[in-house]
Amino acid sequence: MQAAYYKSPIGILRITEEDGFITSIYALDEEHEVPLPKTPLLKEAAKQLDEYFEGIRKDFDLPLKQQGSGFQQGVWNELSRIGYGKTISYLQQSKFLNNPLGIRAIASANGKNHLLIVVPCHRVIGTDGSLTGFGCGIWRKKWLLEHEQRVMGVGQMTMF
Repeated sequence: MQAAYYKSPIGILRITEEDGFITSIYALDEEHEVPLPKTPLLKEAAKQLDEYFEGIRKDFDLPLKQQGSGFQQGVWNELSRIGYGKTISYLQQSKFLNNPLGIRAIASANGKNHLLIVVPCHRVIGTDGSLTGFGCGIWRKKWLLEHEQRVMGVGQMTMF
């Protein structure tokens, strides 16, 4: 497994690659040296993250693979359908997955997503509009949502 560290507006992101796939992008709370990515795929991931933070990129084009159950894979696939600058509630997500009673299990699967930003779990919010449930810190979720809203030229978050 290869790893790269990327300096972003929300802190250092650790990007891992294995067998030609990006397997994780995760925010670190501690400081870390940020050497240049060494593989072409890690360089491409850093380039696409640059474009995202510059407000140029709204969709990512990277080969992705993260380990998880079939249920988790389904939840993560649904996350990938949430449009840039949009949000959905956990309840809406459960309905999209035809599992309205599975809100807690779906929220738990969201929390196990290891592909921050690229698989946009930050776009799922509470039914009341509250920013809940983000393993990398609510402040990062808020920053990412506000960033997307600024890029879209929208004053408030809009639901999917």
